[in-house]
Amino acid sequence: MTDLLYGADEEALRDSVRALLTAHAPWRRTLARLDGDEPYDSALWTRLVDQLGVTGLAVPAELGGAGAGFREVAVVLEELGRAVAPVPFLGAAVATRALLACGDTELLGQLATGECDAALAVCLATAPDAPPRPVTVDPGPALSGTVPGVADALPGALLLVPAGDGLYAVEATHPGVRMTPVVSLDATRPLADIVLTGAPARMVATGAMAGRAVSAALTAGAALLASEQVGLAQWCLDTTVAYVRDRHQFGRSVGSFQAVKHRLADLWVEVTEARAVARHAADRLAAGDPEAPLAAALAQAYCGPVAVRAAEVCVQLHGGLGFTWEHPAHLYLKRAKSNAIAFGTADRHRAALARLVDLPPPVAMARVTTGYRRS
Repeated sequence: MTDLLYGADEEALRDSVRALLTAHAPWRRTLARLDGDEPYDSALWTRLVDQLGVTGLAVPAELGGAGAGFREVAVVLEELGRAVAPVPFLGAAVATRALLACGDTELLGQLATGECDAALAVCLATAPDAPPRPVTVDPGPALSGTVPGVADALPGALLLVPAGDGLYAVEATHPGVRMTPVVSLDATRPLADIVLTGAPARMVATGAMAGRAVSAALTAGAALLASEQVGLAQWCLDTTVAYVRDRHQFGRSVGSFQAVKHRLADLWVEVTEARAVARHAADRLAAGDPEAPLAAALAQAYCGPVAVRAAEVCVQLHGGLGFTWEHPAHLYLKRAKSNAIAFGTADRHRAALARLVDLPPPVAMARVTTGYRRS
């Protein structure tokens, strides 16, 4: 049985990331950024890449990476979820998984060393079992088409675009690429509609390899997102417990009331279970296990709703304070709600789980139930 506990290296990585985020990404700074023109914290992103080498964690050492794996990537995402940090690390991790599946050593090396940023140009809501939005491939090759709702696509990033039967690399700085920001619920993870008009592209993979690369990248996105959701939920639980312990009403601590204690105890159980399934998904992804899609679907089916409930409890148990703009609870609620549809909704993943373990489809189950009731 796989050991899902955090190893010494993972704990050391967590401490380093948390220390950097505590010093350079306090929630007050993130909240103030929402009123500015720069949604991503470029200075923080530079520190994460240059000082900690986060983009190279899953890249082999011979290509300039750390030679670690996706378990370590998941640890970083937990900490970024705790801080609701406005950096494009999730998109970079998804792009890394696609390039690893393609075996493109040149782009992997550039990504690992921070020479370029990369993002998979698919809608954030695309599930691993859903085909990406079609993009036309013209001679050249050149790409034309529209991809809505792409996350973590920086203005100067390298876009990995699924088109036709291939996967192509496109420079976002080319005049044939137009990225239009769209209003999203979570301002700490901005989205953009990408319009390609004869944009020159370089083929990264074609045929079955391209299909496997895109599927692997979307599966990685679902699996790794679960760790971010766990970090978010843990912050909500810890912050709420601290608040109800210190907040007094009717001459006693609010946390001493039975209804509050039971609600937080239930949430603690859910967060603990969510951590187990998220760690399992990251571990199977790191091991290249054929059951990684199953683990990712299980993680998203469970962790997404838990993160939303944790954020809702955080807002509600903070009372009137939790509903104010000046408190960070709304940042976590918006991130949790946005994440709940990223890489497929929980019900989409439950349906995927049924297929992966050979359960009857919902329609068939409904017929069986109807027949049973009639009898």
